Amino acid sequence: MTKDDPFKYLRTSREIIRLAVMMYVRFPLSLRNVEDLLHERGIDISHESVRFWWNRFGPMFAAEIRKKRAERLRSGPQWRWHLDEVFVKINGERHYLWGGVDHEGEVLESFVTKTRDKKAALKLLKKTIRRYGRPESIVTDLLRSYGAALREIGATDLQDTGRWLNNRAENSHLPFRRRERAMQRFRRMRSLQRFVAVHASVHNHFSSERSLSSRADFKKNRAAALNEWRQIGAV
Repeated sequence: MTKDDPFKYLRTSREIIRLAVMMYVRFPLSLRNVEDLLHERGIDISHESVRFWWNRFGPMFAAEIRKKRAERLRSGPQWRWHLDEVFVKINGERHYLWGGVDHEGEVLESFVTKTRDKKAALKLLKKTIRRYGRPESIVTDLLRSYGAALREIGATDLQDTGRWLNNRAENSHLPFRRRERAMQRFRRMRSLQRFVAVHASVHNHFSSERSLSSRADFKKNRAAALNEWRQIGAV
């Protein structure tokens, strides 16, 4: 069966669309910033086009990245996960952004809830384990919801808490906080959930430990990530 072309009937080339989506999601830029940067490159588009493209193609690109990474991570050892939650304001109301990263700092899951309780922590654990398998250790803060959720799935022996053990999870929220400021926060829970899912996948795709590799290796990995991005959504 032939796969439908997602770029069919669009006058703009898929290369420009992929570039615009990558710039908006990967970097702390507004829609109008992306419009201006593309204009400097001789590409005349509206910021509303960028909004339409990232809403339509962002989840599709993220799903493709997530599928490939899940296959790779599931086949390897799951040594340690770091789980954490942060406060997010939506129209003045407090919500909670739950997230989990692995021992290398790659985002495993991220979703938004209105509550900070056992039900939300259990949802995070079940979704992550279903996709990647069970790890050898799960680092959390002292929020009792994690302990209650781990007891329900029979994994209390995996929990590890400590004053500085969860710094990796804390640091994983920094890219999102930069995007939140650039976007002047969010107005709907649904739009926030869509964005964090796409942002996490794109951040994983382009993330590389600069401090752990030589300049030559970093340039090679960066070129490989860009080349793979250009193949996303190709028919």
